Amino acid sequence: MLEWKIKPFEALTVNELYDLLKLRSEIFVVEQNCVYLDMDGKDQKALHLFGTFEGKIVAYSRLFDAGISFDNASIGRVTVDAHYRDRKWGHDLMREAIAGIKTHFGKDKITIAAQLYLKKFYESHGFVQISEMYLEDDIEHIDMIRG
Repeated sequence: MLEWKIKPFEALTVNELYDLLKLRSEIFVVEQNCVYLDMDGKDQKALHLFGTFEGKIVAYSRLFDAGISFDNASIGRVTVDAHYRDRKWGHDLMREAIAGIKTHFGKDKITIAAQLYLKKFYESHGFVQISEMYLEDDIEHIDMIRG
């Protein structure tokens, strides 16, 4: 069972910030072999949702109000530590993220930029494709919306 926290940037401890940036780099840079600047200037505008297991951050996403990444509220940097993916915590993460958008921003409509290979995963959480495939950092993406 994961312990969930949602914090604005300013409330993150130095260790939490380090651990979540490390997790993002492990997945989005190393695992996906993608050289890009992860720190895009949006972390300060996000709510940071993370799940810990035995004191370690193993699931993470950023939550944004409308007008920051998309016209609608949005969820980004959705990731689960590779060592824990067999536990299906990505689904728990998405349920927490959707609830967090509703609770903190009062929004039902959510737009995401999804990696194409995860289309069915996001569809299982009520998202539908609204764009053609496009490349972002040489990775196939689609925009999806829920609500």
